[in-house]
Amino acid sequence: MNDKKAYPLRINAAVLDAVQRWADDELRSVNAQIEYVLRDALRKSGRMKTPPDDAGGPKKK
Repeated sequence: MNDKKAYPLRINAAVLDAVQRWADDELRSVNAQIEYVLRDALRKSGRMKTPPDDAGGPKKK
């Protein structure tokens, strides 16, 4: 089962704009891009061993 939780995020406008451009380049929503970046950082730091089933990778263009 896909168990997602909502979390309000306060973010600097310039950071949000940059994430929006990045998400557009990768054909993702801003929410999906933030989750992808966080998941990647967690995996690289050893804090999350395996990606969840819905991890998704870069979208094919």
